[in-house]
Amino acid sequence: MDRRVFLSTVAGGAMLALAGCTGVPQWDFPTASPGVGTRPTSTPQVTPGSISPVPSSIPAPLQGPPQLAKVSLPAGAITALPGHGALLAWTVDDGIDADVVLKYIEFAAATGTRLTFFLNGADPGWTTHAALLRPLVASGQVQLGNHTWDHPNLTKLSDSRVVAELQRNHDFISTTYGVDARPYYRPPYGFRNARVDHLAASIGYSTPVLWYGTLSDSALITPEQVMSFANQWFLPNHIVIGHANFPPVTTVFPQLSVLIHERGLQTVTLNDVFHTP
Repeated sequence: MDRRVFLSTVAGGAMLALAGCTGVPQWDFPTASPGVGTRPTSTPQVTPGSISPVPSSIPAPLQGPPQLAKVSLPAGAITALPGHGALLAWTVDDGIDADVVLKYIEFAAATGTRLTFFLNGADPGWTTHAALLRPLVASGQVQLGNHTWDHPNLTKLSDSRVVAELQRNHDFISTTYGVDARPYYRPPYGFRNARVDHLAASIGYSTPVLWYGTLSDSALITPEQVMSFANQWFLPNHIVIGHANFPPVTTVFPQLSVLIHERGLQTVTLNDVFHTP
């Protein structure tokens, strides 16, 4: 099947179950099974609307690592951050478009925004722009997580291929960036089961990372839609999923920075929050 189609309906299926809840979700918060889509064979056309103008003065998120009392990782998958603070884990998957990867790196470097990239090493942008990203990874501002080598549905693979997908991407991250991405992995499309989790844990990837909010931009949507989803999901203690696949998100980075600032949110990586074994 075509890879990487995690359309807004995919995330939407999981998010509808979450939308009616209040407060910070618990660790064992139920996760709906996302529907299977197919990646478009051509770039769809979108009709631009109107969004707020680029602010003349863009407030940067808080700089430097947050001073947090780290907590132990819970067992099983995580969908949100613990506690009742104002933390936001902005996570970015895939990397189909190398230029979008570059713009995310430049945005992080310019603003101090803390991000977690769940990358696919098969996408060339992670190699092309490694020299620019490497210092941000070394400093801890950007964290790297394992999203498999080339984004298959792990539940459809043999045991050996599940391990190979994660191991190949692990080796790429280690060789290219000098860090160990364990224990965090994000299953493509959110598809996982007990077998996949067991196999991932057998090579150290014991924590599946899901989400509690999405920018719904794995496929092409408008900048206005990106901002609409950000307004809905950039909230305290949420793990929000975005994608480095299409340019519209990069055109609203200033507005996203303002939204984070106005809501008093502190962007964090998973390593900022959790003790790892």
